Amino acid sequence: MPAAMVVALSAGLLTATAPAAHAAAGATLPFTSVEAESATTTGTKIGPDHTQGTLASEASGRQAVRLSAGQRVEFTVPRAANAVNLAYSVPDGQSGSLDVYVNGTKISKTLPVTSKYSYVDTGWIPGAKTHHFFDDSRLLLGQNVQQGDKVAFQATGTQVTVDVADFEQVGQAAGQPAGSVSVTSKGADPTGNGDSTQAFRDAIAAAQGGVVWIPPGDYRLTSSLGGVQNVTLQGAGSWYSVVHTSRFIDQSSSSGNVHIKDFAVMGEVTERVDSNPDNFVNGALGPNSSVSGMWIQHMKVGLWLMGNNDNLVVENSRILDTTADGLNLNGNAHGVRVRGNFLRNQGDDSLAMWSLNGADSNSSFENNTISQPNLANGIAIYGGTDIAVKNNLVSDTNALGSGIAISNQKFLDPFSPLAGTITVDGNTLVRAGAMNPNWNHPMGALRVDSYDSAINATVNVTDTTITDSPYSAFEFVSGGGQGYPVRNVTVDGATVKNTGTVVVQAEAQGTATFRNVSATAVGVAGVYNCPYPASSGTFSLTDGGGNSGWSSTWSDCSTWPQPGQGNPDPDPGRNLAKGRPATATGSQDVYTPGKAVDGDANSYWESANNAFPQSWTVDLGSSYAVRRLVLKLPPSSAWGARTQTITVLGSTDGSSYSTVVGSAGYRFDPATGNTATVSLPASTNLRYLRLSVSANTGWPAGQFSEVEAYLTS
Repeated sequence: MPAAMVVALSAGLLTATAPAAHAAAGATLPFTSVEAESATTTGTKIGPDHTQGTLASEASGRQAVRLSAGQRVEFTVPRAANAVNLAYSVPDGQSGSLDVYVNGTKISKTLPVTSKYSYVDTGWIPGAKTHHFFDDSRLLLGQNVQQGDKVAFQATGTQVTVDVADFEQVGQAAGQPAGSVSVTSKGADPTGNGDSTQAFRDAIAAAQGGVVWIPPGDYRLTSSLGGVQNVTLQGAGSWYSVVHTSRFIDQSSSSGNVHIKDFAVMGEVTERVDSNPDNFVNGALGPNSSVSGMWIQHMKVGLWLMGNNDNLVVENSRILDTTADGLNLNGNAHGVRVRGNFLRNQGDDSLAMWSLNGADSNSSFENNTISQPNLANGIAIYGGTDIAVKNNLVSDTNALGSGIAISNQKFLDPFSPLAGTITVDGNTLVRAGAMNPNWNHPMGALRVDSYDSAINATVNVTDTTITDSPYSAFEFVSGGGQGYPVRNVTVDGATVKNTGTVVVQAEAQGTATFRNVSATAVGVAGVYNCPYPASSGTFSLTDGGGNSGWSSTWSDCSTWPQPGQGNPDPDPGRNLAKGRPATATGSQDVYTPGKAVDGDANSYWESANNAFPQSWTVDLGSSYAVRRLVLKLPPSSAWGARTQTITVLGSTDGSSYSTVVGSAGYRFDPATGNTATVSLPASTNLRYLRLSVSANTGWPAGQFSEVEAYLTS
């Protein structure tokens, strides 16, 4: 496939489509995927379903086909191929095989299926249920098939749920590089019967500065490799050279210049045990190393990278069916590039940077295709400095995860929060976002999360496509429940289609600017703006222009919108200002503008002192025929009576204001509740309410503990 093409989800296929002005999203893959639900079948289609713990919820496209004995699913081959990889599920505790037919003729080979690597339980992870239902099994067909040919899979004695088939044209096995040291020359057994561990170690020792050659065959290692440095490990291709081990490289340091390419490593990890280094790479490859053309399957983690991995490149590889992360840059990663990879069925984040013990910096995840992470995010950035997430395609996230998460969740200390500029550019998210059972509310397709500390980095989210999110498109949250602010976020250029609830789900105090964001087929409303805790402050959405299709606001912060339910009619007696974004010309100390709309009459906003006039503004979210304002100061008798001189102004666009009620004195007296009521003219229609205070007989500043706006007079 030409590099200028992009892999995209369309009509049941992962197909190549020409890019627009922006670079392609996703990896350039050597295969084309066809969804089982789009194929011909005598079985039963299941889904779509987004409910955690159901089989369909973990399937690609949230749909699959269930086959009982004698039933089949028949795929139309999308392009010339001689191999297939099938994603499937069988009931827990069962194994078996599928018969394979090409153009109606049964071939001699069968495709093995098993539940051995599925049904993972991680009870120590809050919100987890039994998960990881699917697995992958691959087969060289032994013949070439052409576009339009038929390949069918038929269940024998075991019920099999078929999800997706990857059709691939596998080239010939590569030959041995000149001057390389073959592992077989050191006694490795290509039949897989003998233990080849020592032969691999001897070949690595003999090939320093050169190449270790892994010929076609199956090689069994019984313990991990260490001391790997200044060497290339190279196979004949990932369909030909296969190493069987659950721990390939395990080392805390390396001088680097390690290059691993063109073979498969197949593990035997059936559960997730976080204290075990059951990983393809655990620790460090050292600086200026690379991993390319690999097939990594049935490990706990593909690459768990610690120590010095500066300038590492991980590219053009497949990481499938891991019980935890696909790849995690676990601190101190500098200049790392992870690009052009395919990841499916991870039991944690598919790709993650976690800035533990030192900040990851100047590193990127680019042009990766990620499908079906079933217990976390497609891509997660936990802290770090000057990080880029560009041109990735992420689909079908499940519980506890977004398509992309930009987060200050630290998990452990010492942690380096987000800093510098975080670039999130050109990504496509399909059916991304999920219900979080710990929060009992959803996570958006793209989440910015001040979990353990405020987000002060510059976060630029540009040229994003979000399609079929079951819940929201963009979420801003402080996931630890402490209400830390999310700041300095710009969303510029986004297309949102068919989102289940809202376009923006704002649950933290802070600010974000939206520019050129268009939405169609929005399930409920444009914006959910209800920061938690309610007293933490407000979230301000700045309209940078060019936005369309998402101007409405969810009207009831006491309930969660459900997909497609529609926005309930607002209670005509409700306070329109409560919980809405508020700003001011100035604030004194902790007495911020949001205190005047937090529902607590004992907290208050106070302007800068001795600097009249001062103004306070609230965005009601939509234009309303406001008829009455109730202005409050704390009811305590410690607040002496005072008169504030106030002008009421209004605007429908946030830029042009007109006077609604002219300057007048309003008396606040604890003896009568310390409240003042302002009646507005019958012609009033405003979205932005501004109170300008020019005098206060009790204190040299403007002061409000609550500003309430009502439709009723």
